[in-house]
Amino acid sequence: MVDSRFTRSLSAFYSPIRTFAHSHIRKTMTEKLAFVFPGQGSQTLGMGQELAKTYPEAANIFKQADEILDAPLSEICWQGPEDELNDTYNTQPGIFVSCLATLAALRAAGYVAEPDFVAGHSLGEYVAYVAAGVLSFEDGLKLVRERARLMREAGQQNPGKMAAIIKLNDEQVGDICRQVSAETGWIQIANYNAPGQVIISGDKAGIDRAIELAKAAGARKAIGLPVSIAAHSKLMETANANFEAAVNAAKINAPDIPVVANITARPLNSVEAIQIEMVGQLTSSVQWSKSVQFMIAQGVSKFVEIGPKNVLTSLLKRIDRSVSRVNVENTAGIGKLLQEQPVKRTSHAPDEKGS
Repeated sequence: MVDSRFTRSLSAFYSPIRTFAHSHIRKTMTEKLAFVFPGQGSQTLGMGQELAKTYPEAANIFKQADEILDAPLSEICWQGPEDELNDTYNTQPGIFVSCLATLAALRAAGYVAEPDFVAGHSLGEYVAYVAAGVLSFEDGLKLVRERARLMREAGQQNPGKMAAIIKLNDEQVGDICRQVSAETGWIQIANYNAPGQVIISGDKAGIDRAIELAKAAGARKAIGLPVSIAAHSKLMETANANFEAAVNAAKINAPDIPVVANITARPLNSVEAIQIEMVGQLTSSVQWSKSVQFMIAQGVSKFVEIGPKNVLTSLLKRIDRSVSRVNVENTAGIGKLLQEQPVKRTSHAPDEKGS
């Protein structure tokens, strides 16, 4: 059971900020803003710990996560061991909680600018759901834990791996996947991350063969990734039925802010569309490059990556160098973003009670 203190601290990083911002703050710039959240591969020992020491709101997110899961997730995130953190069963809830703790700290520090869009890369999409009011923190965390459990189980039943291919175009990588799937073992494109950066996923022997073919085709880099499952591939199909049941049992709301979907690179506008996305995402490619390009086409000129490392910030640079991009994972990142905040108080703003 989540206590009332947590309800108050969690709401602090979204709904009340919106009310306060609309009542007391007016933007001085017309730029559109997007919040983006990272997925697996961004985990790092110590993630969120500095913010938890600095902001009680962030510390409470970790505390409540430990209580909800009845497990020492915060200890695993901060102290490891690293192989335990890298187990997808812990990686997924760990990144989810770290991102939301960072968002809580950002709001507590006074950043009130409202995103026009939110999006998350793979697992990060679940952080976006909480930020957009689609899921509560507790429901989101439980769903992410179940997603992780089922994906790990699917990985044990159908072992696979993933690899990054750098400096080949999408068509070249697609051709390699088709050739390998016909000759060696099933593989597919898992993530279209940016022009010249694609992640493939599937059968272990197939991935090894694809790495050889990619290097022969002129890839600057073709390397296996330190993940424990073949995410976003048909090797995850055995998780579908049980995860669909978990999704159907969860309380899901229509989004308060447009959430740009991984599968279609378009906003999810209904509960049904979100449910389809959640289940389909397990075996479908993440269209990250197209998602970013869609938001830019809608007028987004500033992206704030909220969570550990700066993977998405780096991808943004590859996708479109003209947009502003900031990564927030610690107090230094929060300070930098606060300096850039494009808002100011009106000259006759009422007090916080609306008087």
